[in-house]
Amino acid sequence: MIAFEVKDMSCGHCVGVISDAVNAADPGAKIEIDLAIHRVNIEPCSSDMARLSAAIQAAGYSPVLVEPPASTGEATETRCGGGCRCH
Repeated sequence: MIAFEVKDMSCGHCVGVISDAVNAADPGAKIEIDLAIHRVNIEPCSSDMARLSAAIQAAGYSPVLVEPPASTGEATETRCGGGCRCH
């Protein structure tokens, strides 16, 4: 998964333009866009990060690659630890 922060994406029209640009660069890519946090997640099919970034830039936006968090190799606790019923 490749993730970009696109701060200048501000409306549904922007989402459509970015989706079209990514689809043109990689027709088989899976795209998830969260406008509220300005995040574009792409599961590429045939393109790399540079080509996808260039496609978003050519559409008039400023993508910034979001680095995935470093893995420590340690298991993390996923339960809330409170008094709820998820345990």
